[in-house]
Amino acid sequence: MTAFELLLPAFVAGLILTGIHAYLGLHVVERGVIFVDLSLAQIAALGTTVAFLVGFEVHSETGHAFALAFTLVGAAIFAFVRPHSRTRVPQEAVIGIVYAVAAAASILVMSKSTRETEHLKDMLVGNILSVSWAELRHTAVLYALIGLLHFALRRKFLLISMDEPEAVRQGVRVRLWDFVFYVSFGVVVTSSVPIAGVLLVFCYLIVPAVTAMLFAHRLGPRLAIGWTMGALVSAAGVALSYLLDLPTGATIVATFGAALLLLAGARLLQRAAA
Repeated sequence: MTAFELLLPAFVAGLILTGIHAYLGLHVVERGVIFVDLSLAQIAALGTTVAFLVGFEVHSETGHAFALAFTLVGAAIFAFVRPHSRTRVPQEAVIGIVYAVAAAASILVMSKSTRETEHLKDMLVGNILSVSWAELRHTAVLYALIGLLHFALRRKFLLISMDEPEAVRQGVRVRLWDFVFYVSFGVVVTSSVPIAGVLLVFCYLIVPAVTAMLFAHRLGPRLAIGWTMGALVSAAGVALSYLLDLPTGATIVATFGAALLLLAGARLLQRAAA
């Protein structure tokens, strides 16, 4: 197998992840729920751990169904426990509490398992270099369906994310549509984390969105910037991991950080010169 054949699936995985996560990241940043993907990923891990404890394999359809079912519960929590004018508790606090409880519960469940649980850790770390073409096809189809759902419901999702008071004024059932949003988001995270790991999924979600918001105000330009950055960083990270003999996922994460730092510096210089 040539280097190109070895690295191509990882690069394509990066493109697929960029396509859906850069868009979802714009919603997440606008809503101020930056760590929601980490929390949903931990909830999915708890579901997988429970499936493993009762005798199912981690990467089986039943294991995935357990993870998705637990993620739906998390989506309901985040949708219906929303901050409002009569409470001072921010939604990010709820997200952090859910993450901590899910992590602790996963540890407790794993402590009762008599089997090796090392591959449960691999699920959260991910290994993008070992992704198969079959996994990529399945993931691409799933994300395309999620993308079509968001396109069909874009007006409500964007209105709630960008201007929630106006959504309430128009009579939009915010909690119901939040639940639909978080369910779709949870499906994406549940499928992404086994491929790329929590850290890399977080970077694909947040870094392109933050970068795009530095340079643009409208959705279209933001998406163009986010998708372009994700594609270029994926290519650079995969290439650097090969040339420097480094772990691919960690290299892409570090490349995202370096790219964001450079672009933020360029934006500051641009503003200073204006």
